[in-house]
Formats: sequence, C-alpha cells, structure tokens
Amino acid sequence: MSDDRFAVVFDVDGTLADTERYGHLPAFNQTFAEFGLPVQWTEDEYGEKLRIGGGKERMASLLTPSFVAEAGLPPDPEGQAQAVAQWHKRKTEIYTAMVAAGALPARPGIARIVEEAYAAGWVLAIASTSAEASVRAVLDHVVGIARARDFTVLAGDVVPRKKPAPDIYLLALERLGMTADRVVAVEDSRPGLGAAVDAGITCVVTVNGYTEHEDFTGAAFVVDSLGDPGAEPVAVLANHSSASPGAYITLADLAATLPAITERRQQP
Repeated sequence: MSDDRFAVVFDVDGTLADTERYGHLPAFNQTFAEFGLPVQWTEDEYGEKLRIGGGKERMASLLTPSFVAEAGLPPDPEGQAQAVAQWHKRKTEIYTAMVAAGALPARPGIARIVEEAYAAGWVLAIASTSAEASVRAVLDHVVGIARARDFTVLAGDVVPRKKPAPDIYLLALERLGMTADRVVAVEDSRPGLGAAVDAGITCVVTVNGYTEHEDFTGAAFVVDSLGDPGAEPVAVLANHSSASPGAYITLADLAATLPAITERRQQP
C-alpha cells in the first residue's frame, strides 16, 4: 500500500445524478403497474421510502399482511422474496433503459471533480447500495465509459447491511487498501453520511430536493451542489472543515477536509 495516495468515493443516487425523482420513482411505479400491484408511490411517499437503503428493501417494505392479501402474493417468506426479486429485476431493466436514453441529468460538478481527481492521481471509487447494473449505467452516463473504467465499483448486495450501516465503506477501505484518513466520501443523504462517518471516513454532502432538510451533523461541509465555473455559485449550507469553498467546489476543497492532509499542514 502506498502512503501517498488519496481517494474520493462517490455515492450514486442523488449524488452523481438526479436519479431518485426522475428515475427510480417512475421505474418503481412502472414495475408495480406491470405486475398489477395495488400501489403507486407519490413523490412524498417515495421520499419516506428513501430512508430505507436498497431498492429490494424498499419494495419489501410493502409486504404487510393486508398488501400481501390484496396483491395475491405467496404467504410464505420464500415466495415473497422470490416475488420481490422478480419486481426488482424488472425495475432495474426499466431504470437502466432510462439512463441509457439520457433521461437523467448529471449533477453539476461531478464530471469536473472526477477529472481533477484522476489528473492528480487520486483513486476513484463508488460506494452504493443500489443494484450494480443501475450504478454502472449512471456512472457511464455521468463520467463517460472510458473514465468509468478507472473506478472501483462497490454496489448492491456486496455487503450484508446497507447504508446507514458502515459496511460498504469499510469494504471500500479494504478493497482500496487505504486508511480512512486519506479518503473522502461524497454523499447526498443522512444515511450515506452516517455510513461514511461510522467507517471513520470524512464526508462532504451535496444535497438534493429530497435531502436538503436532513440533519447533516458530522459532515465536513454541506453544499447544494459541487457547481461548475461560469454557473450559479454554490450555496455553502455548513462548513466544519479547513476548506474555503468558493463559487464551485474544487479538488483542493475536498483535500482540505482530509486528516492526513490537514494534520500534515499543522506540523511545525
């Protein structure tokens, strides 16, 4: 393991692109309709479901006794699990087709920060609890297929517990062969922040419409987006780091949050 490497690890949904409202929600609802299930989530209802990590887990939350009876689902847990797996497979197909069609806008600054990090020799990684096929589709769309190959992608069911459990970030540290003080996570939600912080990883937050009112205590800084030169300046909602964000977030801002860098600067 090299001691001079740094890494940036991105969440995907709501962080790389505005996927939740414009991608996952309609894909869930189309799936429910195709399977004849008696449910259509509203935007507000889906906002509540986002507290649950993982698409299959959100679908499984529907399985109350009354829903199972109304939908004519198997009464046994194994049969219900098989049904959820079928729903989720179809939902992933619908969602990835939407991404491939360019229907989901990338969030400001992501592609730029990725290029800055790559040029500086930083390690690039993804830590997401979404299905890997969905994650890779968004990553290819946002940063391009060639750059996406430079990412270590950890997604889906690679860990037993999903965010806000720290498992996926602990796995990221193991796979990257790096210590937490040299890694910064970019997240958009409280569960993601909690997962990173509980793994000992510094986390910056870029909020979206679903998460802007969540409690982000523990974040290094919180902004409304990473921004881009020439665009509307970012709004810095909180800053508890050594970074001094300007009109847009730079790699230097991310670096300024890392203990391995700030402690070095403080040495006489």
